[in-house]
Amino acid sequence: MPYLTAVVALLSVMCLLTLVLTLGVIRRLREHTKLMDALYEAIDLMGGPPGPRGALGAGELVGEFDATTMDGDRVTRELLPEGAVVAFLSADCGGCRDQLPEIASWAAAQERRQVVAVLDARSGDPEELVTALSPVARMIVGDDVPAVGKAFGVQAFPTFYQVSAGGRLLAVEGRISRLRVGSPA
Repeated sequence: MPYLTAVVALLSVMCLLTLVLTLGVIRRLREHTKLMDALYEAIDLMGGPPGPRGALGAGELVGEFDATTMDGDRVTRELLPEGAVVAFLSADCGGCRDQLPEIASWAAAQERRQVVAVLDARSGDPEELVTALSPVARMIVGDDVPAVGKAFGVQAFPTFYQVSAGGRLLAVEGRISRLRVGSPA
């Protein structure tokens, strides 16, 4: 019987030690995640390289494009109103789906003509994005998407561009909440 008690005590100590070590690893991973987020934030604030969001940066002129929205409206670089936001989203983008409630809420607080959502639906089902955004944004889906993406130099999804009248970029961001326009969500 003393042998069995010693084994149980040893196993209890080992389990407790394992639990303490696991909690330490989790705490360390959380600290690491915060540091990585801070690093990415610092890179964004410093302007970073022309990527990862887009090949064009603030101050540059968007390339020529001519597209038609789902409502039949024509959209070109010259027809974008002052301060318009052009959101590039993809149907198979997890980050796009994660930000969808925030994007829809933000866009609902803007004039619909000020928000253009360009949706790459080649590799996924766009229904969720179209349903959420078509009431609050002009939607470009289909054959025009590659040309519009090329004009803006899109390299990642989601990417949000704020443009001046005539198509000069005012800001390029990976989150809608980072744009300094309109009413925040």
